[in-house]
Amino acid sequence: MSAAAAPPSNDPHIPVLLRPLLAAVAPVSGVWLDGTFGAGGYTRGLLAAGADKVIAVDRDPLAFTMAADWAAQYGDRLVMQPGVFSRLDEYASELDGVVLDLGVSSMQLDQAERGFSFMKDGPLDMRMSQDGPSAADLVNSASESDLADILFHYGEERASRRIARAIVKARSTAPIETTLQLTAIVESCLPRAKPGHSHPATRSFQALRIAVNAEYEELFQGLMAAERALKPGGKLAVVTFHSVEDRMVKRFLQDRAGRTGRANRYAPETIEDLPRFELLTRKAVGPDDQELSENPRSRSAKLRVAVRTDAPAGEIEARAIGMPQLKGGTR
Repeated sequence: MSAAAAPPSNDPHIPVLLRPLLAAVAPVSGVWLDGTFGAGGYTRGLLAAGADKVIAVDRDPLAFTMAADWAAQYGDRLVMQPGVFSRLDEYASELDGVVLDLGVSSMQLDQAERGFSFMKDGPLDMRMSQDGPSAADLVNSASESDLADILFHYGEERASRRIARAIVKARSTAPIETTLQLTAIVESCLPRAKPGHSHPATRSFQALRIAVNAEYEELFQGLMAAERALKPGGKLAVVTFHSVEDRMVKRFLQDRAGRTGRANRYAPETIEDLPRFELLTRKAVGPDDQELSENPRSRSAKLRVAVRTDAPAGEIEARAIGMPQLKGGTR
């Protein structure tokens, strides 16, 4: 990546894996959609690398407010689109590229009042769109079994039942309203973290955030929408941060690239069998030593990139790509 393609160094959020992403999708041209605009790091990187236009999508209204002081310099090359990336094909078609950076952004984590961080005291919110039921609503109303399922399936928390039981016991005395209240409850159920290990509340906060924002459903629908919106030769780049969402992206791309194989290899190829994507990264790309030193939050990030073929878009079931299924639904 050229120096011109790097985002300003005073960026409140460092875009993870931007250098390898731009290298994988080069040359960059035409119309791109950044489905997770955030602080604008990927959008600015794409515009600097040669994109004629970037449609920037975000469900968090604060993202566009924070971008107001620099976005105007790009004129009509930057289009800000409030919304969710699961509906990206409603915002544009015949795209040359789609970029998705999943998970919570640093600017959201760093704002205690947003309720995403277990390290800072604030209201137990976690809503990316700042509307609808909050994490506090979920924690104080869901049944013990539903809470345990969310913690286990969305956060891969092995102590899910123990933590759910502790949450229900605590809320019977008083509502759980702040992040540090919840952190203390989770910490009471788990051993103290060893040096170099993640905080005990990491998986629980991840699970609740995913449930509040329906992130797995968003991801599944967003991948399907990208397949519909990309033109032949268009590129899809997805950055994930934990194993469940990376597994979903990996299985989706393998399925759409025809890597899972047909049931009968002697049967004639049909429209349903035709590959919709060609893999540009055979394995997930992670951060190099330079990026890890510059941005420790990148340590769990993985990048996968594929290019759209000319086969018609199709359908696939969410469970076929490993989307966790809860008994009571995704919310």
